[in-house]
Amino acid sequence: MNDVPLPFLTKLREHRQEHVLLGWDQLDARQRTDLIRQLEAIDLDEIASLYSDRDKPSGVPTADRLAPIPTEKASGIDARTIALGRESLSKGELAVLLVAGGQGTRLGFDHPKGMFPIGPVSNKTLFEIHTDKVFALVQRFGKPVPFLVMTSPATHDETEEYFREKQYFGLGRENVIFFQQGTMPAVDLATGQLLLESPGVLFTSPNGHGGTLTALSDSGLLAELEKRGIRHLFYFQVDNPLVKIGDPAFLGRHIALRSEASSKAIAKAFPKEKMGVFALIDGRCGIVEYSDLPDELAHASQDGRLVYGSGSPAIHLFDVNFLKRITEGRKKLPFHFARKKVPHISSTGEAVDPKTENALKFEMFIFDSLPMAERYLVMESPREEEFSPVKNKDGVDSPDTCRRDLSNLAGAWLERAGVKVPRNEDGNVSVPLEISSRFAVDAEELAAKIGTGRTIESATYLE
Repeated sequence: MNDVPLPFLTKLREHRQEHVLLGWDQLDARQRTDLIRQLEAIDLDEIASLYSDRDKPSGVPTADRLAPIPTEKASGIDARTIALGRESLSKGELAVLLVAGGQGTRLGFDHPKGMFPIGPVSNKTLFEIHTDKVFALVQRFGKPVPFLVMTSPATHDETEEYFREKQYFGLGRENVIFFQQGTMPAVDLATGQLLLESPGVLFTSPNGHGGTLTALSDSGLLAELEKRGIRHLFYFQVDNPLVKIGDPAFLGRHIALRSEASSKAIAKAFPKEKMGVFALIDGRCGIVEYSDLPDELAHASQDGRLVYGSGSPAIHLFDVNFLKRITEGRKKLPFHFARKKVPHISSTGEAVDPKTENALKFEMFIFDSLPMAERYLVMESPREEEFSPVKNKDGVDSPDTCRRDLSNLAGAWLERAGVKVPRNEDGNVSVPLEISSRFAVDAEELAAKIGTGRTIESATYLE
């Protein structure tokens, strides 16, 4: 290992991490360069500090620190506030950030999840449905909407190629910006040593959805958005095709309150539904993971509603200056620990397939940004209008339930326009229905485009 740069080797030895040079003499020039680049991207002092804190209390808030959070109803937003949102869109002040780092493994789909076909009639993919909504914003307000797509090492190349093949869905190459989520190495639970996937390759994993914000800053995209005159960033996840991208009512209320971090909420269907819950934590806006909310609080109800019933669908609207403030210097989001079973190679090069938890992974959570906001907004939106994620192959939150909900939403819009829609005994639309956002983004626009007195009898797609 005589050709290992001395300052580099010294740093590894200071942190007792020189084992990562296992097999160095057998690595070719490219492999050595790749390993050094991996290690240069890691703050070994930070890793050591995180490891030393591994046994500290998790920081889960106790019941005495929690209080119900005040929310506003989306239906209660007045015309003047909606006009504020539309004015901002007409000035080109909004960018959209799609979190698309996951693969469709749980769906039995060996591609980025955004490529999963979900349109009830069109069979359009999640990516297509989302980009249709962004395209509709551009057409309606006459300004480009920068569309940021956050990928991961596992999805980046295929996602870029997919958008390229689709000619960026008409949004313009200059307005579709890809960036990768950050990664963090896993360390041995007993020793704090970095784990190797193979000689010359560290075991790393995505640094959590909160890493989206730090990646924005580290990549220079926040500065680029500022140059473009962007003041607000709309954040959502790829698996929810019902999300109202750039909703003028949400944006308008965000602006009216001068909110730094605004969030949509969905009323929980039952006390233990697997959704993070909005709450005041020490008097500030926050989210408590469903597994951390004490049972007595999860089940508490008043006037027929859960006291802690505002679930998070991971739809947020951030002030760009706020994002700058919380991602610079020492104000970055905190890391959380996860104890996991991580296959790796030992210091002698033997494969290790652990049967128990052997490693620490480090993740940042997007909701840790919310308590940092001095002004916030939580707006409750009807589930049937804005939340039907595709997470599982079957059952709840599956492609079947999502297509049903997309059809039901289209049916509700058509009925409001005076169209007769067939429904079954459960109240669901009985034929597949779909309305492209390129045709109409809401019930009002749809009603203005079609006549009354029509009857739907078979699968229908309006585009």
